[in-house]
Amino acid sequence: MGMIEKIKGDHVDYLFKAIMSLENIDEFYKFFDDICTIAEVGEMSKRLQAAKMLRDGIVYSEVSERTGLSTATISRVSRCLKYGSDGYTLVLDRLDGIENSGNGDNNDEKRQ
Repeated sequence: MGMIEKIKGDHVDYLFKAIMSLENIDEFYKFFDDICTIAEVGEMSKRLQAAKMLRDGIVYSEVSERTGLSTATISRVSRCLKYGSDGYTLVLDRLDGIENSGNGDNNDEKRQ
């Protein structure tokens, strides 16, 4: 049984529908500020950055140095990239497409 089957259920569906209802970055910040701790959001963002770096060919030691993640966590991200549900790949491909098309939300100052 994979992870998707282990977490699948009405409550998780409701959570994902709530996330899908958010319309912009400001709404995401408000929701995630309420539902997660700063550490939880930080951890998720570091894992996504690690996935991007690994996909770009950056070695574990540099990913660890740049993100502050343990090599065990980086190894898990790497396994997900290679053998997971393709969630990282789906998101990273879409983000690459947005960045390359020039349609990205360039509010970097707001996000920092």
